[in-house]
Amino acid sequence: MTDKTAHTGMNTGGGDVRLTGISKTYGPFTAVHPLDLTVPQGSFFALLGASGCGKTTTLRMIAGLEDPTTGTVFLGDKDVTDLPPYKRPVNTVFQSYALFPHMDITENIAFGLRRRGIKSVKKQVDEMLELVQLGDKARHKPHQLSGGQQQRVAVARALINHPQVLLLDEPLGALDLKLRRQMQLELKRIQTEVGITFVHVTHDQEEAMTMADQVAVMNGGRVEQLGAPADLYENPQTTFVANFLGTSNLIEAEVLETGADVVVTAGGGKLRVPGDRCTSAARQGGKVLVGVRPEKISLAHADDAGSIADGRNRVTGRIVDSSFIGVSTQYVVNSPAGAELQVYEQNVDRRAGLLPGAEVVLHWNPAHTFGLDAAQDIDAGVETVEDAS
Repeated sequence: MTDKTAHTGMNTGGGDVRLTGISKTYGPFTAVHPLDLTVPQGSFFALLGASGCGKTTTLRMIAGLEDPTTGTVFLGDKDVTDLPPYKRPVNTVFQSYALFPHMDITENIAFGLRRRGIKSVKKQVDEMLELVQLGDKARHKPHQLSGGQQQRVAVARALINHPQVLLLDEPLGALDLKLRRQMQLELKRIQTEVGITFVHVTHDQEEAMTMADQVAVMNGGRVEQLGAPADLYENPQTTFVANFLGTSNLIEAEVLETGADVVVTAGGGKLRVPGDRCTSAARQGGKVLVGVRPEKISLAHADDAGSIADGRNRVTGRIVDSSFIGVSTQYVVNSPAGAELQVYEQNVDRRAGLLPGAEVVLHWNPAHTFGLDAAQDIDAGVETVEDAS
């Protein structure tokens, strides 16, 4: 990888983005409840959530496009809460790229510099074109470019102004799935090379997890959980996070023992949950939700249950549906532990007989289990990407 400032000569200083007690209300409606949030300098940070969760409002308060009802916005040690957008060292890329159709790509990228009265722009524009890998398109007009190329022009136009922070508001929403995945990798590459802070708003779970160093999952104007993508996925703290980031099987259970492992009973059998993968409420005893991801579970015919290794969590069930989707087969299993448990098995060695109606045993490593507070709504967070768009 090249040096972070080799292409751009950018100053990566400026410190963290810090929101303290920030909130936004519109009359009786609270879009963002008071929150404290720190975006580390130089990180790729994602605000993730369904439509209406407050993520775009939060981004707009960082940009200065919305005035917070309460709280303070800091860029490094500087309080910018009362500064207008054009006085903040921040640039924003929106879903609609807003390129000038009558200008070629070079002039679109140079626009911000020319507005500031800078005459000699060729070197900086050439550096930006190299960064976004569009040097051969310098004299093309926007309509001659693909959606992904237009997106890269919009990013270059924002970065040429050397912002401390680049804000991205659903920037890939207008692209088709294949192009969106390509651009996820492109944006991550660009951020790594320039080394400045990117704050990215999205409702697409895969997008956030592919690109971001840290993700803040928002729901109802609050941050439900903040952390690295892998930690959020493996150790969700709420049912909303468990269901919004992928799919989770949540089994209603009763605590029998607490200790290094929490032992619970569900559907007539016992399951073990690592104590450090249980929320504090789940460790108190009583009712809990035991969670396991569908891809962590293996299936065995009931007749082959004796071959399952000791120490694994297991529940019995009957396959009610199966779907072949290429890389895996997805099963739906009814069980005394829970209706419609989902299992994803990779199609490395497809086994005959795992068909609807078959009696099976679901088994998995207890270390892949997590425990949540049973008082939460078990259906929370089940919006799909389509629902949230």
